[in-house]
Amino acid sequence: MSTPSESTSGAGPGPGPAPAGGGRRPAGRGGHRPLAARLTALTGHWAVRFTLVVIAFLWLLPTTGLLLSSLRDRSDITSSGWWTVLGDWSQLTAANYRALLENDAITGSLATTLAITVPSTVLVVVIGSLAGYAFAWMDFPGRDWWFLVVVGLLVVPVQVALIPVAKLFNSLGIFETTAGVVVFHTAFGLPFAIFLLRNFFAEIPRELLEAARLDGAGEVRLFTRVVMPLGGPAIASLGIFQFLWVWNDMLVALIFADAGDPPITVALQQQVRQFGNNIDVLASGAFVSMVIPLVVFFAFQRQFVSGVMAGAVK
Repeated sequence: MSTPSESTSGAGPGPGPAPAGGGRRPAGRGGHRPLAARLTALTGHWAVRFTLVVIAFLWLLPTTGLLLSSLRDRSDITSSGWWTVLGDWSQLTAANYRALLENDAITGSLATTLAITVPSTVLVVVIGSLAGYAFAWMDFPGRDWWFLVVVGLLVVPVQVALIPVAKLFNSLGIFETTAGVVVFHTAFGLPFAIFLLRNFFAEIPRELLEAARLDGAGEVRLFTRVVMPLGGPAIASLGIFQFLWVWNDMLVALIFADAGDPPITVALQQQVRQFGNNIDVLASGAFVSMVIPLVVFFAFQRQFVSGVMAGAVK
Protein backbone atom coordinates (compact mmCIF):
# COMPACT_ATOMS: atom_id res chain seq x y z
CA MET A 1 0.00 0.00 0.00
CA SER A 2 1.38 3.31 -0.92
CA THR A 3 1.66 6.03 1.57
CA PRO A 4 -0.05 9.39 1.01
CA SER A 5 3.28 10.98 0.23
CA GLU A 6 4.05 8.31 -2.38
CA SER A 7 0.66 8.64 -4.03
CA THR A 8 1.10 12.35 -4.14
CA SER A 9 4.55 12.13 -5.70
CA GLY A 10 3.39 9.59 -8.23
CA ALA A 11 0.41 11.58 -9.31
CA GLY A 12 0.34 13.29 -12.70
CA PRO A 13 1.31 16.88 -13.18
CA GLY A 14 -1.00 19.22 -11.48
CA PRO A 15 -1.28 22.94 -11.12
CA GLY A 16 1.72 24.55 -9.54
CA PRO A 17 1.63 26.74 -6.51
CA ALA A 18 -0.57 29.75 -6.87
CA PRO A 19 1.31 32.97 -7.40
CA ALA A 20 1.43 35.46 -4.62
CA GLY A 21 -1.20 38.12 -4.45
CA GLY A 22 -4.30 36.02 -5.07
CA GLY A 23 -3.14 34.47 -8.37
CA ARG A 24 -2.57 37.80 -10.17
CA ARG A 25 0.52 38.15 -12.33
CA PRO A 26 2.46 41.36 -12.70
CA ALA A 27 1.40 43.32 -15.75
CA GLY A 28 4.98 43.70 -16.94
CA ARG A 29 5.89 39.99 -16.91
CA GLY A 30 3.75 37.56 -18.85
CA GLY A 31 0.62 39.65 -18.43
CA HIS A 32 -1.06 41.83 -21.01
CA ARG A 33 -0.29 45.53 -21.20
CA PRO A 34 -3.21 47.82 -20.57
CA LEU A 35 -5.11 48.94 -23.65
CA ALA A 36 -4.26 52.60 -23.00
CA ALA A 37 -0.54 51.83 -22.86
CA ARG A 38 -0.68 49.88 -26.13
CA LEU A 39 -2.59 52.65 -27.89
CA THR A 40 -0.12 55.24 -26.60
CA ALA A 41 2.87 53.23 -27.83
CA LEU A 42 1.26 52.59 -31.22
CA THR A 43 0.26 56.23 -31.65
CA GLY A 44 3.72 57.47 -30.65
CA HIS A 45 5.39 55.02 -33.04
CA TRP A 46 3.34 56.12 -36.03
CA ALA A 47 3.59 59.78 -35.05
CA VAL A 48 7.39 59.57 -35.15
CA ARG A 49 7.30 57.82 -38.51
CA PHE A 50 4.88 60.36 -39.96
CA THR A 51 7.03 63.25 -38.72
CA LEU A 52 10.18 61.76 -40.24
CA VAL A 53 8.41 61.16 -43.55
CA VAL A 54 7.19 64.77 -43.65
CA ILE A 55 10.68 66.12 -42.85
CA ALA A 56 12.26 63.88 -45.52
CA PHE A 57 9.65 65.01 -48.07
CA LEU A 58 10.24 68.70 -47.37
CA TRP A 59 14.02 68.14 -47.43
CA LEU A 60 13.96 66.36 -50.79
CA LEU A 61 11.38 68.63 -52.43
CA PRO A 62 13.88 71.27 -53.69
CA THR A 63 16.20 68.53 -54.96
CA THR A 64 13.33 66.85 -56.80
CA GLY A 65 12.30 70.17 -58.31
CA LEU A 66 15.85 70.83 -59.50
CA LEU A 67 16.10 67.35 -61.03
CA LEU A 68 12.84 67.70 -62.92
CA SER A 69 13.75 71.21 -64.07
CA SER A 70 17.07 69.94 -65.40
CA LEU A 71 15.15 67.44 -67.54
CA ARG A 72 12.80 70.01 -69.09
CA ASP A 73 13.16 72.16 -72.17
CA ARG A 74 14.08 75.83 -71.80
CA SER A 75 10.66 77.00 -72.99
CA ASP A 76 8.90 74.70 -70.50
CA ILE A 77 11.05 75.92 -67.63
CA THR A 78 10.29 79.58 -68.34
CA SER A 79 6.57 79.07 -68.96
CA SER A 80 5.51 76.78 -66.08
CA GLY A 81 6.63 75.25 -62.80
CA TRP A 82 8.44 71.95 -62.48
CA TRP A 83 5.42 70.30 -60.84
CA THR A 84 3.58 70.32 -64.19
CA VAL A 85 5.78 67.37 -65.16
CA LEU A 86 3.69 65.20 -62.84
CA GLY A 87 0.78 65.60 -65.24
CA ASP A 88 2.75 65.60 -68.49
CA TRP A 89 5.77 63.31 -68.47
CA SER A 90 6.44 64.08 -72.13
CA GLN A 91 8.23 67.27 -71.01
CA LEU A 92 11.21 65.22 -69.80
CA THR A 93 14.25 65.19 -72.05
CA ALA A 94 17.98 64.51 -71.74
CA ALA A 95 18.90 67.31 -74.16
CA ASN A 96 19.98 69.59 -71.31
CA TYR A 97 22.64 67.14 -70.17
CA ARG A 98 23.87 66.67 -73.72
CA ALA A 99 24.20 70.44 -73.98
CA LEU A 100 25.96 70.47 -70.61
CA LEU A 101 28.60 68.05 -71.85
CA GLU A 102 29.18 70.33 -74.82
CA ASN A 103 29.56 73.42 -72.61
CA ASP A 104 33.30 73.85 -72.13
CA ALA A 105 32.82 76.33 -69.27
CA ILE A 106 30.89 73.84 -67.12
CA THR A 107 32.92 70.73 -67.94
CA GLY A 108 36.18 72.61 -67.41
CA SER A 109 34.93 73.96 -64.09
CA LEU A 110 34.06 70.45 -62.93
CA ALA A 111 37.60 69.32 -63.72
CA THR A 112 39.01 72.34 -61.88
CA THR A 113 36.82 71.62 -58.88
CA LEU A 114 38.09 68.05 -58.72
CA ALA A 115 41.68 69.30 -59.07
CA ILE A 116 41.09 71.51 -56.03
CA THR A 117 38.92 69.25 -53.88
CA VAL A 118 40.80 65.96 -54.11
CA PRO A 119 44.28 67.29 -53.15
CA SER A 120 42.79 69.49 -50.41
CA THR A 121 40.98 66.50 -48.92
CA VAL A 122 43.92 64.10 -49.19
CA LEU A 123 46.41 66.57 -47.71
CA VAL A 124 44.14 67.42 -44.79
CA VAL A 125 43.48 63.75 -44.02
CA VAL A 126 47.15 62.73 -44.23
CA ILE A 127 48.65 65.68 -42.35
CA GLY A 128 45.79 65.74 -39.84
CA SER A 129 46.23 62.02 -39.12
CA LEU A 130 49.95 62.36 -38.52
CA ALA A 131 49.54 65.42 -36.31
CA GLY A 132 46.62 63.88 -34.44
CA TYR A 133 48.65 60.78 -33.64
CA ALA A 134 51.60 62.92 -32.51
CA PHE A 135 49.42 65.00 -30.18
CA ALA A 136 47.69 61.90 -28.80
CA TRP A 137 50.55 59.44 -28.22
CA MET A 138 53.93 61.13 -28.66
CA ASP A 139 55.74 63.20 -26.05
CA PHE A 140 57.51 66.34 -27.21
CA PRO A 141 58.20 69.70 -25.60
CA GLY A 142 55.16 71.98 -25.42
CA ARG A 143 52.73 69.38 -26.76
CA ASP A 144 49.75 70.61 -24.75
CA TRP A 145 50.47 74.27 -25.52
CA TRP A 146 50.75 73.57 -29.22
CA PHE A 147 47.45 71.71 -29.10
CA LEU A 148 45.84 74.72 -27.44
CA VAL A 149 47.12 76.83 -30.32
CA VAL A 150 45.48 74.43 -32.76
CA VAL A 151 42.20 74.64 -30.85
CA GLY A 152 42.45 78.43 -30.87
CA LEU A 153 42.79 78.42 -34.66
CA LEU A 154 39.36 76.80 -34.90
CA VAL A 155 37.68 80.09 -34.03
CA VAL A 156 39.59 82.18 -36.60
CA PRO A 157 37.12 83.12 -39.37
CA VAL A 158 38.18 82.75 -42.97
CA GLN A 159 37.23 86.35 -43.75
CA VAL A 160 39.93 87.67 -41.40
CA ALA A 161 42.70 85.98 -43.38
CA LEU A 162 41.55 86.76 -46.93
CA ILE A 163 43.53 90.00 -47.45
CA PRO A 164 46.77 88.94 -45.65
CA VAL A 165 46.80 85.58 -47.41
CA ALA A 166 46.08 87.22 -50.77
CA LYS A 167 49.12 89.48 -50.31
CA LEU A 168 51.24 86.49 -49.27
CA PHE A 169 50.13 84.39 -52.24
CA ASN A 170 50.75 87.31 -54.60
CA SER A 171 54.32 87.63 -53.35
CA LEU A 172 54.80 83.87 -53.72
CA GLY A 173 53.35 83.85 -57.22
CA ILE A 174 50.48 81.45 -56.47
CA PHE A 175 47.65 83.98 -56.39
CA GLU A 176 44.79 83.05 -58.78
CA THR A 177 46.13 79.53 -59.22
CA THR A 178 44.76 76.12 -58.36
CA ALA A 179 47.73 75.49 -56.09
CA GLY A 180 46.92 78.62 -54.09
CA VAL A 181 43.32 77.50 -53.52
CA VAL A 182 44.54 74.05 -52.44
CA VAL A 183 47.02 75.57 -49.97
CA PHE A 184 44.32 77.85 -48.51
CA HIS A 185 41.79 75.04 -48.00
CA THR A 186 44.44 72.74 -46.56
CA ALA A 187 45.65 75.35 -44.07
CA PHE A 188 42.16 76.18 -42.84
CA GLY A 189 41.06 72.54 -42.74
CA LEU A 190 43.94 71.29 -40.63
CA PRO A 191 42.90 72.74 -37.21
CA PHE A 192 39.59 70.88 -37.25
CA ALA A 193 41.25 67.75 -38.63
CA ILE A 194 43.90 67.68 -35.93
CA PHE A 195 41.37 68.39 -33.19
CA LEU A 196 39.01 65.64 -34.39
CA LEU A 197 41.60 62.94 -34.98
CA ARG A 198 43.63 63.68 -31.86
CA ASN A 199 40.55 63.19 -29.68
CA PHE A 200 39.63 60.00 -31.54
CA PHE A 201 43.13 58.51 -31.40
CA ALA A 202 43.37 59.30 -27.70
CA GLU A 203 40.49 56.86 -27.06
CA ILE A 204 42.54 53.92 -28.33
CA PRO A 205 43.50 51.67 -25.37
CA ARG A 206 47.05 52.29 -24.24
CA GLU A 207 47.53 48.57 -23.61
CA LEU A 208 47.02 47.87 -27.30
CA LEU A 209 49.77 50.28 -28.32
CA GLU A 210 52.11 49.01 -25.62
CA ALA A 211 51.57 45.43 -26.78
CA ALA A 212 52.48 46.46 -30.32
CA ARG A 213 55.62 48.20 -29.05
CA LEU A 214 56.62 45.08 -27.14
CA ASP A 215 56.34 43.16 -30.39
CA GLY A 216 58.93 45.49 -31.89
CA ALA A 217 56.67 47.93 -33.74
CA GLY A 218 58.12 51.38 -34.25
CA GLU A 219 56.16 54.60 -34.47
CA VAL A 220 55.65 54.35 -38.23
CA ARG A 221 54.53 50.73 -38.09
CA LEU A 222 52.37 51.48 -35.05
CA PHE A 223 50.69 54.34 -36.88
CA THR A 224 50.07 52.48 -40.14
CA ARG A 225 49.16 49.03 -38.77
CA VAL A 226 47.30 49.86 -35.54
CA VAL A 227 46.15 53.47 -35.34
CA MET A 228 45.06 54.01 -38.93
CA PRO A 229 42.81 50.91 -39.15
CA LEU A 230 41.18 51.73 -35.82
CA GLY A 231 40.75 55.37 -36.85
CA GLY A 232 39.03 54.52 -40.12
CA PRO A 233 35.57 55.85 -39.12
CA ALA A 234 36.95 59.19 -37.91
CA ILE A 235 39.17 59.55 -40.98
CA ALA A 236 36.23 58.81 -43.27
CA SER A 237 34.11 61.39 -41.46
CA LEU A 238 36.86 63.97 -41.79
CA GLY A 239 37.26 63.18 -45.49
CA ILE A 240 33.54 63.66 -46.10
CA PHE A 241 33.46 66.97 -44.21
CA GLN A 242 36.50 68.33 -46.01
CA PHE A 243 35.29 67.21 -49.43
CA LEU A 244 31.90 68.85 -48.95
CA TRP A 245 33.38 72.09 -47.60
CA VAL A 246 35.84 72.49 -50.45
CA TRP A 247 33.45 71.37 -53.19
CA ASN A 248 30.71 73.79 -52.13
CA ASP A 249 33.03 76.72 -51.40
CA MET A 250 32.57 79.88 -53.44
CA LEU A 251 34.10 82.67 -51.32
CA VAL A 252 37.69 81.40 -51.47
CA ALA A 253 37.27 80.40 -55.12
CA LEU A 254 36.05 83.87 -56.07
CA ILE A 255 39.17 85.47 -54.57
CA PHE A 256 42.00 82.98 -55.08
CA ALA A 257 41.00 80.91 -58.13
CA ASP A 258 41.84 81.79 -61.71
CA ALA A 259 38.95 83.77 -63.22
CA GLY A 260 39.56 82.10 -66.56
CA ASP A 261 39.39 78.59 -65.11
CA PRO A 262 37.05 78.77 -62.10
CA PRO A 263 35.57 75.89 -60.07
CA ILE A 264 31.95 74.85 -60.54
CA THR A 265 30.48 77.20 -57.93
CA VAL A 266 31.99 80.28 -59.58
CA ALA A 267 31.12 78.98 -63.05
CA LEU A 268 27.47 78.58 -62.08
CA GLN A 269 27.48 82.05 -60.54
CA GLN A 270 28.77 83.42 -63.83
CA GLN A 271 26.02 81.55 -65.69
CA VAL A 272 23.38 83.21 -63.51
CA ARG A 273 24.22 86.54 -65.12
CA GLN A 274 22.82 85.10 -68.35
CA PHE A 275 19.88 83.43 -66.62
CA GLY A 276 17.37 84.12 -69.37
CA ASN A 277 19.47 82.51 -72.09
CA ASN A 278 20.89 79.35 -70.49
CA ILE A 279 18.57 78.38 -67.67
CA ASP A 280 18.53 74.82 -68.99
CA VAL A 281 22.33 74.52 -68.70
CA LEU A 282 22.22 76.20 -65.29
CA ALA A 283 19.67 73.70 -63.92
CA SER A 284 21.51 70.62 -65.16
CA GLY A 285 24.89 72.02 -64.05
CA ALA A 286 23.57 72.79 -60.57
CA PHE A 287 22.17 69.27 -60.23
CA VAL A 288 25.44 67.66 -61.31
CA SER A 289 27.30 69.88 -58.86
CA MET A 290 25.02 68.63 -56.09
CA VAL A 291 25.00 64.96 -57.05
CA ILE A 292 28.77 64.40 -56.89
CA PRO A 293 29.07 65.30 -53.17
CA LEU A 294 26.00 63.14 -52.46
CA VAL A 295 27.67 60.18 -54.16
CA VAL A 296 30.77 60.68 -52.02
CA PHE A 297 28.67 60.93 -48.87
CA PHE A 298 26.64 57.78 -49.53
CA ALA A 299 29.77 55.88 -50.53
CA PHE A 300 31.24 56.48 -47.04
CA GLN A 301 27.94 56.68 -45.14
CA ARG A 302 28.60 53.66 -42.94
CA GLN A 303 32.04 54.89 -41.89
CA PHE A 304 30.63 58.38 -41.35
CA VAL A 305 27.92 57.15 -38.97
CA SER A 306 30.47 55.00 -37.12
CA GLY A 307 32.75 58.00 -36.71
CA VAL A 308 29.95 60.21 -35.43
CA MET A 309 28.77 57.56 -32.93
CA ALA A 310 32.26 56.52 -31.83
CA GLY A 311 32.46 59.03 -29.00
CA ALA A 312 28.86 58.61 -27.90
CA VAL A 313 29.29 55.26 -26.13
CA LYS A 314 32.26 54.32 -24.01
